[in-house]
Amino acid sequence: MSDKIVLRFAPSPTGPLHIGGVRTALYNYLLAKKTGGRFILRIEDTDQNRYVEGAEEYIIQALRWVGIEFNEGVGAGGEKGPYRQSERKSMYRQFADQLIASDNAYYAFDTPEELDAMREELKAAGSSNLQYNFAVRGRMKNSLSLSKEEVAERLASGDPYVIRMKMPRKEEIRFHDMIRKWVVFQSNQLDDKILLKGDGMPTYHLANVVDDYHMGVTHVIRGEEWVSSTPLHVMLYRSLGWENSMPVFIHLPLILNPNGKGKMSKRQGDKLGFSVFPTQWKDPKTGDTSSGFREDGYLPEALMNFLALLGWNPGNEEELMEEDRLVELFDLEKLNNSATNFNIEKLNWFNQQYIRMKTEEELLVLVKPELEAAGYRIPSDSFLLEVIRLLKERVTLLTDFIGQSKLFFEAPTSFNEKMKKKHWKGEARDLMAAMKDKFSAIKDWKAENLKNAFEELLVEKEVGKGKILAPLRLVLTGEPSGPGAFDIAAVIGREETQSRMAHAIEHLA
Repeated sequence: MSDKIVLRFAPSPTGPLHIGGVRTALYNYLLAKKTGGRFILRIEDTDQNRYVEGAEEYIIQALRWVGIEFNEGVGAGGEKGPYRQSERKSMYRQFADQLIASDNAYYAFDTPEELDAMREELKAAGSSNLQYNFAVRGRMKNSLSLSKEEVAERLASGDPYVIRMKMPRKEEIRFHDMIRKWVVFQSNQLDDKILLKGDGMPTYHLANVVDDYHMGVTHVIRGEEWVSSTPLHVMLYRSLGWENSMPVFIHLPLILNPNGKGKMSKRQGDKLGFSVFPTQWKDPKTGDTSSGFREDGYLPEALMNFLALLGWNPGNEEELMEEDRLVELFDLEKLNNSATNFNIEKLNWFNQQYIRMKTEEELLVLVKPELEAAGYRIPSDSFLLEVIRLLKERVTLLTDFIGQSKLFFEAPTSFNEKMKKKHWKGEARDLMAAMKDKFSAIKDWKAENLKNAFEELLVEKEVGKGKILAPLRLVLTGEPSGPGAFDIAAVIGREETQSRMAHAIEHLA
């Protein structure tokens, strides 16, 4: 095996990619880039019954949007392909046969009805362990309980069967995990998992180990839900004679719901109003659409930064780290050993900071299509650049530009009642008419000149700022908050500003 670190991300195309899976892929990606190693995308589609049309394409596109690229695997090619397990089906059988020949696996001919009856019998006897294991295998229909002649006859006649792992009895199975240190299982607590199904397709366990070995994988970074499967994987490495090539295991702690209760779920995300998928997913069976972080207005670099720190820390006080810095600092030794709450407020903060770090020109490319899709008619790119300049410090999500920029494209059709009651009274209408006249005399329509005209009027009328500025904001925007009134007027232009002022003077009650 090469000294180079080899990592893989191996999702199953059974639906959209959960954000927890994105974090797993990200840690693999960061380590591969830091060490100059190989990073493989392998699609583990051995469970054809759960295959979902479009899921594979979704996984690849979603990861690419986040910024996670592969230098080998599905969509990238490489010398160790094919990288879909369904296309490697023919190679797994030989290893299942090797395990049978070494007495580490066996044929099992039990029907679904017989398996159900076995479990019911165990349940009736008061057993809490309903597994197919050393305790029951002797009375089931398999190559350990049947004669060689009957086994040969069943195989020759084409009787349906699976191949099961023969887990040892009363053996301690130990493996080292970089996060959990030494993990110990008792073989008596483990069942004889199916390795090869009746259709000849391997289960995840056999295919996973065979592929990791043949692709030279040195480090397996995956979610902690696979800890309980690792003893079987360890036994497969041993039984196939590959123990010296066993990878380093790193099982990542869970990402919890924001309240810290339970693994982060789509249901909880929906309840609290945020996504759990990187990009939008449309279920091909139901037609239901689930929003993604991309569609909700998050920047991929912000999501990457946030996810990197959701279970890892750089060992210093840094928080804002773009990809190159994440790669530079990433260290497996600094992975957390406890679950982490998903903090949507923190993700929003990251997104806000990354929006602010972008230039107006960069944001224009991202925002313009969204505004056009929302029906806004954009006079020019220079106009939109000014809008973005005024709003970029005020938004949290890219989608915020849609709502907050409306005042630049449309005159207000409604007015904040509380603000109107407080500021559109007494001499407000006359002062606005005087302000309109002042503005009419301005030759160079700039925010600075508008402000100077306003200050001149304050002196002439001997009134405080609020007497004119608050009503001006009201007639221009209809709302009490937003960019400065003079900045807004400068962007929307002389004609539109005067029109809004005239309409308010004539019609605003």
